[in-house]
Amino acid sequence: MTALIAAVDLGASSGRVMAATVDGNRIGLTEAARFPNRALSAAGRLYWDLTGLWNGILEGLRDLDGPAAVGVDSWAVDYALLDADGHLLGTPVCYRDSRTDRTRGRILDALGAEALYARTGIQHQPFNTVFQLASERAQTLAAADRALLIPDLIGYWLTGAYAWEATNASSTGLVDQATGTWVPEVCAAAGLPADLLGPITPTGTVLGGPTDTVAADTGLDARTSIVATASHDTASAVAAVPYENEHAAYISCGTWSLVGTELDRPVLSPVALEAGFTNERAADGRTRFLRNIAGLWLLQESLRAWARAGHEADLDRLIKAAAALPRARSLVDPDDPVFAAPGDMPERIRTWCERTGQPVPQNPAETTACILDSLALAHRRAIERLEALTGTPVETIHIVGGGSNNELLCRLTAEATGRTVLAGPDEATALGNALVTAQALGLIADGPEPRREAARASARPRRYEPAPSGRLWTDAAARLADFSDTDPAARLAAEKTN
Repeated sequence: MTALIAAVDLGASSGRVMAATVDGNRIGLTEAARFPNRALSAAGRLYWDLTGLWNGILEGLRDLDGPAAVGVDSWAVDYALLDADGHLLGTPVCYRDSRTDRTRGRILDALGAEALYARTGIQHQPFNTVFQLASERAQTLAAADRALLIPDLIGYWLTGAYAWEATNASSTGLVDQATGTWVPEVCAAAGLPADLLGPITPTGTVLGGPTDTVAADTGLDARTSIVATASHDTASAVAAVPYENEHAAYISCGTWSLVGTELDRPVLSPVALEAGFTNERAADGRTRFLRNIAGLWLLQESLRAWARAGHEADLDRLIKAAAALPRARSLVDPDDPVFAAPGDMPERIRTWCERTGQPVPQNPAETTACILDSLALAHRRAIERLEALTGTPVETIHIVGGGSNNELLCRLTAEATGRTVLAGPDEATALGNALVTAQALGLIADGPEPRREAARASARPRRYEPAPSGRLWTDAAARLADFSDTDPAARLAAEKTN
C-alpha cells in the first residue's frame, strides 16, 4: 500500500512543499513547490515574510493529489505573538536581528549562566527564543494571548489547533531537561505572562484536519491529518540519518552546520556550556547533543554580495575553481560573531585575513576556498570537542542536508577530520519530516529503529575516505586555534591524554 504525505519544509533561505510517497518502508521525494524566504529589513528590524511563506505553502498543497497527511518543519527559535482572537500582533522578527543584545545579559545575570544551562541544556546564543521574548515590550506581551513557534503557527493556520511541538520547544531555552515542561522561573525572568505558552505537544501528535477555509482553498480532504511532526528542521534531518554504526556523528549542513550525536541523556556540565554545545530533543525523545556552526551561510552571503555588485557567480564553476587552489592558505573562524549578520561577507573575510596576517583572498574562487577550508576545520574542531565531551570516539560522519551535495566540502571534511564521510540524503529534513509523519499514521512501525531502516532504504549516501595529507590539516587547525578563543573541550581532551 502506498500513501502520499506533504512534507512542508521551511528553511532560512527557502521553503518547499515536498511530495513524499510512502511505499512499504521506503519514501520517495518529489518537489511540489519551492518559494524564497529571506529576512527583510524595515525600520531597523529584520522581519520574516510570513505571509509570503504561507502563500507558498498553500500553492504547494494545491498541486498535490490527495495527501493523507501534512507535516510542517522550520528553522527554530523564532515565533509569532497572537491576540485572543488568534490574529498576529505583529510580523515575526528574524533571529539575526540585534534586539537581544541587552536582554541576554540581563537574563543570564538574573538566573546564572551555569544554572540556566544545567536546567535547560541550551547554549546561550543571542537568538534563543527566551532572549527574544524578553526583548518584547511589556505592553506587547500583555496584549498577547499565545506565543507560537513558526511551525506551530503554520499548524494553527492549517487546523485552528494550538500546539507547542516538543523538538522545537526544546530549543527555546525555556524547557526543563528533566521534566520536558516549561520552566516557570525562566519564563518569569523573561517577563512572560503565565498562560502565554501551553502544554508541550508530543512529537507525532495528530492535530486534526484542515479548516474549512484551508480545505476549500487547497483541495485537501477534510480527513487529511495535520501532524505535529519533528517540527525543528534539524530534528527532522537527524531523524533521517542512515546510521551504519553507533560510533557515528552527524552534520546537518546548510545555512548552518549542526554537528552532533544522539545520546540517551543530556550533557549539562560547565565544560559543555563553555564549549558551545546544546541539548535539544530528538524525534524519539532522546537528546540531540550538538554545536551550531555558521555553515554555508558565509558562502550564501558572499554569492549575494557578488550578485549585488553585478557579478553573478556560477556555484559549480566556483567550487571547481576553489578545488584547484592550494588548501588552507587563508582561514577564518566561522564562529566569529563578525560573520553572523547579513552583509558584505567577502569584505569581512578579507578584513579578517588581513587582521590575522594571512594572505587576503583576491577573487571569488579564493574566497570560496577560504570558506570551505575553514568550514571543514570547524567541523574537525566540533567533532574533537564532541568526542572529548561524550567520551565516545567518532569513526563515521554523516553529512546530510543541502551541504551534502557540495562534493568539495564533503571531501575536505573527510580530509580535515581524518574520518569517513557519508554524504546524503540531501533532502534529509523533508525525509525525516515524512518519516515521523508516516509513523504517526501507522504507515511505518513505531520506534527509532524502524525509522532508521526506512531512512537507509530511502537514501544511498556517497562515501568519502580521508586521503593522506601529512601535517597539512593538523597545522591548519593549530593555526586557526591561534586566531580563536581557547577551546575548553580541547583542554579536557588534552588532560585525558596526559
